[in-house]
Amino acid sequence: MPQAGWPGLAERIDAALPQTQCTRCGYPDCRAYAQAIAAGQAGINQCPPGGAEGVARLAAITGLKPMPLNPEHGTEAPRRLAVIDEAWCIGCTLCIQACPVDAIVGAPKRMHSVLADWCTGCELCLPPCPMDCIELRPLPDQALAGSTGWAAWSAAQAQAARQRYAARQQRLAPARRERRNPLHGGEMENPQDGALPLEAPSGSKTAEQQRKQDVVAAALERARQRQAERLR
Repeated sequence: MPQAGWPGLAERIDAALPQTQCTRCGYPDCRAYAQAIAAGQAGINQCPPGGAEGVARLAAITGLKPMPLNPEHGTEAPRRLAVIDEAWCIGCTLCIQACPVDAIVGAPKRMHSVLADWCTGCELCLPPCPMDCIELRPLPDQALAGSTGWAAWSAAQAQAARQRYAARQQRLAPARRERRNPLHGGEMENPQDGALPLEAPSGSKTAEQQRKQDVVAAALERARQRQAERLR
């Protein structure tokens, strides 16, 4: 159990992670996963973006034995980038809210675009899109196409992604502090505290969830109206 040297160990582990912030490891961000590894609460084989090379790096840092990726968290696969079909985008901003590194730009009721150089391929923008107009495509650089793990991702890119994520967290912190936790009547959990996000009880709906549904409903109605006008 790699507890010696914590929290310094957590810093070294975090620096060795790809910083995609994809949550596939089961934790809300790379930092939380690093802390869990350092505390002996998570395995070193839960990061698909890092691949086998990532596991080897974590093994060298922690002194643990290298092991295959845990398939429960996904498999090592070629890195891909998110691309928005702007013809179908309704400007709901849900993908912008989901992107952990601010790689999607746009405004309400306006089409959105992905900044390819910033996209980590985390896939978190796909589930919330009500129009299913986001797809993952191979890297445009043919030299990297088909590459996996750290062969498709550099230390400089990881550091840049970490900085963008930190800047986003800092920017959103005031709003999170103002939002009340619907389960406990207190402030929302800090996503970097290592805990998994809380879920509201089945059947309940927070004001934020209702707001998002209203935004999507309005956007869909605008899309239907535009389609009807084209068919006239």
